[in-house]
Amino acid sequence: MAALWRRGRPPPVSGLCRTLRALSGKNEYDLLVVGGGSGGLACAKEAAQFGRKVAVLDYVEPSPRGTTWGLGGTCVNVGCIPKKLMHQAALLGSALKDAQHYGWNISQPVHHTWSVMAQGVQNYVKSLNWGHRVQLQDKKVKYFNIKGSFSDPHTVRGLTKAGKETIVTADNIVIATGGRPKYPTHIAGALEHGITSDDLFWLKESPGKTLVVGASYVSLECAGFLTGIGLDTTVMMRSIPLRGFDQQMASLVTEHMESYGTKFLKRCFPTKVEKLKSNRLQVTWRNADLNTEETDSFDTVMWAIGRVPDTKTLNLETVGVQTDSETGKIIVDASEATSVPHIYAVGDITEGRPELTPTAIAAGKLLAQRLFGQSSELMDYDNVPTTVFTPLEYGCVGLSEEAAVQCHGSDNIEMVCLREREQRILGLHFIGPNAGEVIQGFALGIKCGATYPQLMKTVGIHPTCAEEVTKLHITKRSGLDATVTGC
Repeated sequence: MAALWRRGRPPPVSGLCRTLRALSGKNEYDLLVVGGGSGGLACAKEAAQFGRKVAVLDYVEPSPRGTTWGLGGTCVNVGCIPKKLMHQAALLGSALKDAQHYGWNISQPVHHTWSVMAQGVQNYVKSLNWGHRVQLQDKKVKYFNIKGSFSDPHTVRGLTKAGKETIVTADNIVIATGGRPKYPTHIAGALEHGITSDDLFWLKESPGKTLVVGASYVSLECAGFLTGIGLDTTVMMRSIPLRGFDQQMASLVTEHMESYGTKFLKRCFPTKVEKLKSNRLQVTWRNADLNTEETDSFDTVMWAIGRVPDTKTLNLETVGVQTDSETGKIIVDASEATSVPHIYAVGDITEGRPELTPTAIAAGKLLAQRLFGQSSELMDYDNVPTTVFTPLEYGCVGLSEEAAVQCHGSDNIEMVCLREREQRILGLHFIGPNAGEVIQGFALGIKCGATYPQLMKTVGIHPTCAEEVTKLHITKRSGLDATVTGC
């Protein structure tokens, strides 16, 4: 190695790393996690519990609008946590309007100040960032704030913000870099003038009149709380809302949102975004049903058209980690292993997995237990519950009606249950207040193989919304009116 330096040409980085490993006989860490989000942090902390030497690499590439944030990943910084807090702000606004009917003397109309809410949300998120750093330190997990890329299957290198090169070697490497919002770069002005959920939660001033493009759960959740805090909000959707969810429930969600004040431009798609002299954004779109071109101006245009895996700087092709040609996500087996020995992946970056924080956390912990704790337990991705936090929340677990019919045939399905034998429940869907809390409880029963007769034997808690699930006896097939008229 010294001879190479004397010749005036240092060895290539990967060669240097291999040489250092050959001299020392081992890698620096037992486990290196690339990505400091929910799944990655859970995996790293669990591995450290077994006394292993663990490191985490995390770096947030600024959004096209320059927004950045701290340790914790999408959920903590630009996802579940700030979303739920802003959803709560909107619910409080609705409660204030309702309060006068319960005898509270609250002067109307009530007014919301975005900057106060945003400051509170952002301060709370920063406290979580700090908490994650403290936890890593307490568990003796080394934290590197660098953007890493593979040099070889055991080596990741990157640069600090100051430009210093850092090289980390590990026996096992877990990729947990998640995803980032997708921009429709084929639309003129989309990148220059639009924002995404990466930016919305960190805005210091109100977004004002907002157009949210897309019909994903991110789109509907954001549009819902923007409407709820009093902003003029429009959703533009090309096709169906909440693709992949039960479509009867999806329609109920959007119908309620419309009655709640959110405008919908259905079967429309944007073609151009231009900045006016007034600094407002003029959006041009096509109406597919009417075959017309229409325009309107907004203060903010937010893209919520899906997410893409954050892999572009990882250099995966060099080490041979296989990705799906269509989605770009990493292909893993049931044990979260990639095509390269000792390289694993968990969370949103993996193909065919639910893009949900709790599944990433559970998968990360189980992976660490298999690697270092003599466990063989695999993550079970069936019957994972989730909730869409629209103004009237939608929680579900199991199959949608469409998926159940596709799997078992329409003649064999009643109320998303099997009609034959024990009438096992295949899916449960609930729209109403606190849907997440309701579904969380019922999810245990469905995970345990609950049947419709067992559900009917479950005594409801009165008066609650959740008790209605225990009283389900009118089916679509019967054609009877299912409206509740009494206790």
